[in-house]
Amino acid sequence: MDTELTGQLARLLKRDDEGELSPEPIRFTRTNETRGIMVVGGAGSGKSHLVHRALMKFPVLAEGEYGRPRFLECSVPSPATLKSMVLEMLEKSGYGTVSPTRQVWSLVQILRERMRVTGTVVLWIDEAHDLFCADRNLILRALKSLMQGDDAVIVVLSGTEELAQVVRTDPQVQRRFSTVAFAALVPELHGDLFQQIVGDYCQRAGLGAPVEADLVGRVFHGARYRFGRAIELIVRAIELIVRAIEVALYAEASDLTIDHFARAWAMHEGCPADQNVFYAEQYRLLRLDQASEVALRVSTRRRG
Repeated sequence: MDTELTGQLARLLKRDDEGELSPEPIRFTRTNETRGIMVVGGAGSGKSHLVHRALMKFPVLAEGEYGRPRFLECSVPSPATLKSMVLEMLEKSGYGTVSPTRQVWSLVQILRERMRVTGTVVLWIDEAHDLFCADRNLILRALKSLMQGDDAVIVVLSGTEELAQVVRTDPQVQRRFSTVAFAALVPELHGDLFQQIVGDYCQRAGLGAPVEADLVGRVFHGARYRFGRAIELIVRAIELIVRAIEVALYAEASDLTIDHFARAWAMHEGCPADQNVFYAEQYRLLRLDQASEVALRVSTRRRG
């Protein structure tokens, strides 16, 4: 995913005479249009982490003339309207106080000028699917406007699958965006990385690594089979591995086993044993989100 996103970003930036990337978008058509990227995935899939890391990999974007990155990053505020979004962008850009009573298109023009002055090349809107709860057509027009003219910027939108569905309703906007979509987890392709991480941590703790053949499948099922969640899970997995190792060391075990993962998972998820992805024989049939909701209802009834 990193390679795909950085490759798409690189194709949207001009190169200088020596072939090096420059902090200037490539322009298309006679209206000097830029192009954009949609990063689409489920909730909790790691989209924000992926986009930020990709942008920081480009020296021409990571730092500009004013000590700021040449990309403007902003999440959709609440309430999710075009005006609130533009005001949030202006604040993130370091612009002074702007009266919220100004007309929205006046604010868009102020934002354009602010991005020109600060040398902003990429405008990144995170959780962008929330923007389209209000006036969809107005927001789509604003996106087209920001990607046209001499001071146009590259727009990166990250959000759920809903975002792609909305953008597709406007062919003029859709043609301006390429898409990076999170793929499903495949244990056969991605399992080795997780096993390596487990092995490394076990070695540091002086424990034998787990030998259960289905451990990776259970972990990936716990991640809901989303690649982005696997990236998130690698971070969460480190915490889970540490917890499982703590359980094993407390029990004075010589090897880390799936039972230690099950106990660590139970502490994290608060689920009953029959809904524990490391205990259930038919773990692929578990509806994990539903199990969490059931556990929450049981916990609420007990408190009542």
